[in-house]
Amino acid sequence: MIPRLAAPAHWERIDLLSDLHLGPATPGTLARLGAHLAQTPAQAVLLLGDIFEVWVGDDARHEPFEAAAVQLLHEAAQRKALFFMPGNRDFLVGPELLAAAGMTALPDPTVLEAFGQRWLLVHGDAQCLDDAAYQAFRRQVRSAQWQAQVLAQPLQARQALGRQMREGSRAAQAAQLMATDLDAEACRALLREAGSKTMIHGHTHRPGEHDLGDGMKRVVLSDWDFDTAAPRGDVLRLSAAGLQRLPL
Repeated sequence: MIPRLAAPAHWERIDLLSDLHLGPATPGTLARLGAHLAQTPAQAVLLLGDIFEVWVGDDARHEPFEAAAVQLLHEAAQRKALFFMPGNRDFLVGPELLAAAGMTALPDPTVLEAFGQRWLLVHGDAQCLDDAAYQAFRRQVRSAQWQAQVLAQPLQARQALGRQMREGSRAAQAAQLMATDLDAEACRALLREAGSKTMIHGHTHRPGEHDLGDGMKRVVLSDWDFDTAAPRGDVLRLSAAGLQRLPL
């Protein structure tokens, strides 16, 4: 059974965002996140994966950039509910980081029950079935055995591994994102299981809306980048009026 999150009655607005890819090279994006969390009228913010460019274990939360990000999230969590769903970059986020940041874990997938409807939330990578090599890699790195072996290594070794994986595959991953998309039938099957008509996800960096037939659709979050000459990023806001896309 798909886990569910029932929105409390006092939640009038819920913000959904993903793919910030925060790291030492993105101070502008971190600052924009801080500004949004300080200004948004939403009672809850749901982070649907790849919030960090890479996460090599919760002991990394004491590193300078990571500590600043955790402090920013912790301060926001004093004012509103924060939820975190792992993505394909930050699936090693664990209970220590969640506790330090004041965030609640959100399984992938989750059904959000809010405003009289059911909304299916996923990161999106698990539904990219055409990329068989990535799906095999995903199964490996999501296994408890693999994660235990990696987390047993010293922090510096894990940081080096993270840099190697990130730098060695950046171009390939960019091409992969453009070449692959979510499998429509897999999305429809998951929506039927969830008893939902709308899937909300990130991962592909291609914000938009896609008709899946039979009254079903999927709505795609944007990635964020506020460290370039052409900044981009938006938030989906859910309320009793429905979904609204808000450019930042």
